[in-house]
Amino acid sequence: MTSVSFISNILGPRVSSNDLLGRRMHFVIPTIMLSLARLALIISVFLPYWHMTLEAPQYPNGLELTAYVNHLEGDVREIDGLNHYIGMRKLNDAASLERALGVWMVIAMVVLIEMAGLVHTKWALLLVIPALLFPVGFLVDLQFWLYSHGHNLDPAAPLSSSVKPFVPPALGVGTIGQFRTIASAEAGWYFACVSSLFVAAALFFHRRAFKPLFDKMQIAKAGG
Repeated sequence: MTSVSFISNILGPRVSSNDLLGRRMHFVIPTIMLSLARLALIISVFLPYWHMTLEAPQYPNGLELTAYVNHLEGDVREIDGLNHYIGMRKLNDAASLERALGVWMVIAMVVLIEMAGLVHTKWALLLVIPALLFPVGFLVDLQFWLYSHGHNLDPAAPLSSSVKPFVPPALGVGTIGQFRTIASAEAGWYFACVSSLFVAAALFFHRRAFKPLFDKMQIAKAGG
């Protein structure tokens, strides 16, 4: 197989003017869906992805923590102060690499979605898998770090002996000793979900539009 043939099998058939006759929307809809997916993903960067309220006897109004893809906001210092007594690591020690790369990862997914629009074969799926799985991956990674922080307590901490290893839930209500956590996904995460749904829809319409052209191209190659 020549390099040109290999690239052709990856990129797939190009759409001719004859293909567009009476079927223009078949080819336009996947592009629109992918454009909306990119837009939703970009918007998500500027919005919070996750929020937690920590209720503690010392703070009757509760403490608030909000996570974006690249930073934390809220009562970080106060929560770290409470966590210090039970030997829990500082909040900013968790997912530091993910936050450092967060915006760049989103940009990379946006570029991959853009590239997927140029690929008219099943290989487009490989380019959009990160965007498809990103919302779930965010929660899984978050839960991993919550587990890690709750199971790696400093035994030298003043109150370490009074608290057993625990797992704060990434979503919902959790209880740790006298503390209560209420965690929820926020607008940024939901925009990432919307992006994922647009990508899934784009794949459906992508297959409907380009598979017949790809099959025709393969038949022509076999006959030629």
